[in-house]
Amino acid sequence: MGLTKSTLFTEEQNELAVLAKALGHPARIAILQHLLSTNACINSDLVQELGLAQATISQHLKELKVIGLIQGTVEGVSMSYCINPEKWNELQTFFNHLFNQYQPKNNCC
Repeated sequence: MGLTKSTLFTEEQNELAVLAKALGHPARIAILQHLLSTNACINSDLVQELGLAQATISQHLKELKVIGLIQGTVEGVSMSYCINPEKWNELQTFFNHLFNQYQPKNNCC
């Protein structure tokens, strides 16, 4: 989205769109699900866990880290990744707010 067009929307709308875009790839969802299921920092080989090439996984980890959904630390020659709890709660709040706005009507089209 161009810079001028993003000014038409609220900060929350723009932030939610960025977060939703990052969630828009199944590999990123799989990475997040793996991190959530382990509920710990992982430094295991995600290549074997997900069956994707290392370069592909690295790119998806980078995208998730750039938007802040995950955080990582260097441990020797490897990285450890985990869910960033503050950003995760923010994401949950954004989506809950969006979904809670829906009020079903009996006579909807």
